Amino acid sequence: MHAGAWWIWALGLATAASRTTNPLLLGLLVGVAGYVVAARRTDAPWARSYGAFVKLGLFVIGVRVLFSVVLGSPIPGTHVLFSLPEVPLPDWARGVRIGGRVSAEQLLFALYDGAKLATLLVCVGAANALANPARLLKSLPGALYEVGVAVVVAMTFAPNMVADVVRLRTARRLRGRPTGGIRAIVQIGLPVLEGALERSVAVAASMDARGYGRTAHVPPAVRRTTTVLTLGGLLGVCAGSYGLLAAEGASYALPLLAAGLLAALAGLRLGGRRSVRTRYRPDRWGPRSWLVAGSGAAVAVLMIRAGTYGPEALHPGVVPPTAPTLPLWPAASILIGLLPAFIAPVPASQEKP
Repeated sequence: MHAGAWWIWALGLATAASRTTNPLLLGLLVGVAGYVVAARRTDAPWARSYGAFVKLGLFVIGVRVLFSVVLGSPIPGTHVLFSLPEVPLPDWARGVRIGGRVSAEQLLFALYDGAKLATLLVCVGAANALANPARLLKSLPGALYEVGVAVVVAMTFAPNMVADVVRLRTARRLRGRPTGGIRAIVQIGLPVLEGALERSVAVAASMDARGYGRTAHVPPAVRRTTTVLTLGGLLGVCAGSYGLLAAEGASYALPLLAAGLLAALAGLRLGGRRSVRTRYRPDRWGPRSWLVAGSGAAVAVLMIRAGTYGPEALHPGVVPPTAPTLPLWPAASILIGLLPAFIAPVPASQEKP
């Protein structure tokens, strides 16, 4: 399975999550991502980070609700739950308040908003748990190799740190030492930081031994053409994406987006001449990769389509509060994201003897 297919699938689910605040649909997206991760993840260190992303999402929801309680919300509400002492602020801070009334409407809005952001994090965590970062780096264009190495190193830092924490907590538990409390956290944190520093030094030495940063000579005309094509293509992609989101830009959005993508790809192709490297056994984009990536893209497209003809089902009312309902067609479109759990290759660690 190509690593890029997992990221396209996860980004499709994240795009669908960004189009709704319905907690039932967001919970369904989290369930789909969790089921696929449970069915197709390996025993690698990065595959164990999904639980950390789920906990991070729950923390984000709590912080979002806390900020709404302490700093207030622009959402008007008539169902006042309680009131906090309000701190008087100067005139230059008009429009900002600390404390005051807390209504059920503003808490509900904060809960929906935090749940959407948490679902985005869970989708990213699913991609991080399923895709091999090293194999993803091999598939990047040559022009993005240096940037890709930095991103991959940053992506693997959190999973490795989570694995170190689990390993150290298990060792302390076997020795009969406590694993909770401030003292235990401090005693676990120091070895984790030491391991991260040693891993950083090893990665730097490995990159230096492999000639990281070495570039080939490219004529100035080719460099200027590469810059113009890449920047112009990215601007075209941004303008075309804005046109797709805006109602009045439908006529020019698709041609501009296609032209921008072609120009950006041409720029990346020319920019790859600077990279002096080869690929050993490059990953192939086979039929399974197309199906996995297509399932995520289908979820995103169908959810965007559902937002055009039934936005009230995707965004439950907050003022006045209304109970969310599970719309049939958006829910069915999300279930398409379960396809990788059945067609992706089974990891070797899960195969039956």
